[in-house]
Amino acid sequence: MINNLNILLPEIFLSLSIFTFLMIGVFVKKSFNLIFNLTSLILILAIAMILNSPSYEEKIFLDSFTRDSFSNYFKILILISSLFVLNSSKNFITENKLDKFEYPIIILLSILGMFFMVSSNDLILFYLGLELQSLSLYILASIDRDNLRSSEAGIKYFVLSALSSGLLLYGCSLLYGFTGSTNFDLISNELDQENIGAVFAMVFILVGLAFKISAVPFHMWTPDVYEGAPTSITNYFAVVPKVAGLALLIKFMLIPFSNILLEWQTIIVFISIASMILGATAAIVQKNIKRLLAYSSISHIGYALAGVATGAISGYESAIVYISIYVIMNIGAFSCLYLLKKDGQYKENISELSGISKKHPLLAISFLIILFSLAGVPPLGGFFAKFYVFTAVLEQKMYSLAIIGLLTTVISAFYYLKIIKTIYFDDSVITFETVKNKTAQVSIFLSCSILLTFFLYPSILSNLVNSLFIS
Repeated sequence: MINNLNILLPEIFLSLSIFTFLMIGVFVKKSFNLIFNLTSLILILAIAMILNSPSYEEKIFLDSFTRDSFSNYFKILILISSLFVLNSSKNFITENKLDKFEYPIIILLSILGMFFMVSSNDLILFYLGLELQSLSLYILASIDRDNLRSSEAGIKYFVLSALSSGLLLYGCSLLYGFTGSTNFDLISNELDQENIGAVFAMVFILVGLAFKISAVPFHMWTPDVYEGAPTSITNYFAVVPKVAGLALLIKFMLIPFSNILLEWQTIIVFISIASMILGATAAIVQKNIKRLLAYSSISHIGYALAGVATGAISGYESAIVYISIYVIMNIGAFSCLYLLKKDGQYKENISELSGISKKHPLLAISFLIILFSLAGVPPLGGFFAKFYVFTAVLEQKMYSLAIIGLLTTVISAFYYLKIIKTIYFDDSVITFETVKNKTAQVSIFLSCSILLTFFLYPSILSNLVNSLFIS
């Protein structure tokens, strides 16, 4: 019993923190700042707990919950990215009157759901974690209830996500029916090419997971929700759920679906190619930065899925490296948006960035580094992310996937360069206010520093990720 509690310590700690903060919020007036600061402390303490936990595999509750180096890595990535997203957006939250005590609590609830997702070794626990995350995200998308666009974003996400959850649950029930178990290990033993019903169930599960990570053709909610939701929420959507979603996808490929590689590989290759092509082309005509970043995230998920599509450990490793660098790039990109303020309003249109290099040179150079990295320009971190993925794809002789990926990289570079051209070569339209947001500036500095210096020791991340798969 004591060992079970030790394995579940981060989850128990988060749960108790959520209950405590709810009580504080109810009985203490104007408790947002207190709960917000305590939430940051909780995230730091949770990181310390996971770092001090053993890396060897342990399973509890009839092998339905797993703690190992794989789940620990993704939990730490979720916590670190959440910490930076929360703190860099605090000024934005306060100024837009979103500073309700429920805000950080809902963030913690979604993180708790993601923890159960990445540690799940059973369909029931996986689905419970997924729905806890999804219910929290529904609320976050429409948290600015006085804003029509935010309410619309929340409704769109709720309706479409409910549909995808229904399909996913149907797939889970079919998988249980045709394999006789909800445990991933036992499903793997029963699942093969001859089990047509279980293969059919796998398709429904992949549809649900593709929706959660905004992969084409289940991406339709992403641009509208990213544009309509408050920027701080868009930042969270663009980073943290993607990490948990990709972790879960890799886990499904590694364990329950490991014996039907050819069946799911075709589907993942199609989703990857479709995501890369649509993300590269649809973003070209966008005028709103958040909407452009939505299509950019679709494109980047396509590249990460290309690594998963190889069905090889090297491919999974490249996908994890990719999502890790993607998190760094997006935290930096959205932190820059928190500094685009004029007359008390945060600006979102690309045209309003015209000529900011002349009056805001540090902000302009930050945009330059981050956008070049998103485009995959060497020697920045984004280049190595794509390099590892394409290397893994070529090792498996999937030349068509690699060629399409390289072509879409060239196409997507156009809209990143278009923003840089607007920043550096267009005439200045407006002068932004000097925003005192130290946490956003720190996030930008760290993001740019990592992306700039990553080439000095690029193997440090790949070596760390490689250790996750060494049993």
